[in-house]
Amino acid sequence: MRIHYLQHVPFESIENIGVWAGEREYGITGTLVYENADFPSLLEFDMLVILGGPMSVHDEASYPWLVQEKQFIKEAIQQQKLVLGICLGAQLIAEVIGGKVYKNENKEIGWFPVKLTEDAKHSPLFKYIPDEFIPFHWHGETFELPEEAKKMAFSKGCVNQAFVYDDHVIGLQFHLESSDVSITKLIENCADELEEGTYVQAPHEMLAQPRLLILSNAVLFTLLDAFESNKRHT
Repeated sequence: MRIHYLQHVPFESIENIGVWAGEREYGITGTLVYENADFPSLLEFDMLVILGGPMSVHDEASYPWLVQEKQFIKEAIQQQKLVLGICLGAQLIAEVIGGKVYKNENKEIGWFPVKLTEDAKHSPLFKYIPDEFIPFHWHGETFELPEEAKKMAFSKGCVNQAFVYDDHVIGLQFHLESSDVSITKLIENCADELEEGTYVQAPHEMLAQPRLLILSNAVLFTLLDAFESNKRHT
């Protein structure tokens, strides 16, 4: 398995997805899109991981590389690559497949529970994941999905938390890949987004959750194992 990731800012990296890949001795390459790096050939990878970032999918004027990135994601999906989008990555996928991205009613920043849908409980990708778990969140936007995409999870603060499209594309609004280091970097670099809200935690609350980090990473590994296994059997 060859994994390629798209990174939008220096402080949001592949984190525990890299740990999962390393344990399985999979190759990892990446494109730092914020440095206007060239995108690879689609022949060079089997799984594409699209990471998060503080920008919006609509910010093409400020971040011109978004135009090329969307086309690259579209082509990866068309070529039946495994595609995983996280936060901004999920929103980019949602737009590429015909959905809409817009401001969510609530900012969701911190550790908050999500629940699986009935579709998720029967999905080969999500059926081994607990019906309810608590991942880390950091987002102010959300997405509306086209009919072809199936909603996999939701929360009180955000209706669409995860989806599957065409059985080889997953979008996650939340961050299963997080580590103490990555959460600290988000707090340091995106402090201006921390405002009072029903679903916004204080920095000390976000950083004092070692048990939730362990559980969240376990969900990540379970999901990635199912993702890879499902590809092998299709």
